[in-house]
Amino acid sequence: MLLNITQTLKAQSMLSEELLKKIQGFHFRTRYLANDLFAGQYESAFKGQGIEFAEVREYQPGDDIRTIDWNVSARFGHPFVKVFHEERELTVMLLLDLSGSHLFGTKSKFKRELLAEIAGMLAFLAIRTNDKVGAILFSSQVEKYIPPRKGAAHVWRLIKEIFTYEPQQLTTNIDVVLNYLNRVVKRQAIVFLISDCLDTGFDRSIKLTAKKHDLTVIRICDPAEDELPNLGLMTLQDPESGQVALVNTRSKALQEKWRDYQKQHTGQLAELIKKAGVDMEEVYTNRSAVDPLTRLFNRRRQRIK
Repeated sequence: MLLNITQTLKAQSMLSEELLKKIQGFHFRTRYLANDLFAGQYESAFKGQGIEFAEVREYQPGDDIRTIDWNVSARFGHPFVKVFHEERELTVMLLLDLSGSHLFGTKSKFKRELLAEIAGMLAFLAIRTNDKVGAILFSSQVEKYIPPRKGAAHVWRLIKEIFTYEPQQLTTNIDVVLNYLNRVVKRQAIVFLISDCLDTGFDRSIKLTAKKHDLTVIRICDPAEDELPNLGLMTLQDPESGQVALVNTRSKALQEKWRDYQKQHTGQLAELIKKAGVDMEEVYTNRSAVDPLTRLFNRRRQRIK
């Protein structure tokens, strides 16, 4: 099955052997994490949209008396109860930020690689429970819409797109993707916005999205964004605007200004997320994504109980 998918991918997109091997390794790693480390956590953290009637059966000791079907019980002369099943099938939408800032990384991986790892895990978790999964790739515009579907081959396509898609724009506009999601996906969905959130001006759209969908923000971070590395004179380029500047990273004033700006932006984002009633987890390029996702799933399970 894996060989067939690989051959199809190569034939369709003429991927290099090196990139194919990278996608294959990524596929196995994310599938392992989804199946072994997060088994059961996703399903219990993200419930179905309701319950549906399944059948009537005879009452058994311990059954909730509120589920007794009095009409059927009267007809047969002894108690019967109604049995309900959770309406499990969900639609999961991944909003994936492919703007230029995700080509940044100072430690073990780039932001875009971490984004792909998280998206892959969530996609495998979704299909593992027979949910549909789709994606919207975005920058300052909607770059590509991948409609929700089921199956491992669909996850392969999604992962391939994350690794190979070249966005037309390098800047970020979260407001655009949230408004697009709300127009395209009519029914309530489980939505993960995976982005470094280096943007503003999406206050209204995130609140509207949180009312319509079950929205979670997973913020991709790098340690150099919190603390400017002390490396002397450096030429830095903004990956989104292309602007280049020569800076002295040993400057105490610059380091302090950098910290203040990052602290202010993070604080404003946290306040916005809180007001919208949205979950958020931060994941760093120099750390495993397992612990933040585990915290997210545990927090949601506690809230559901």
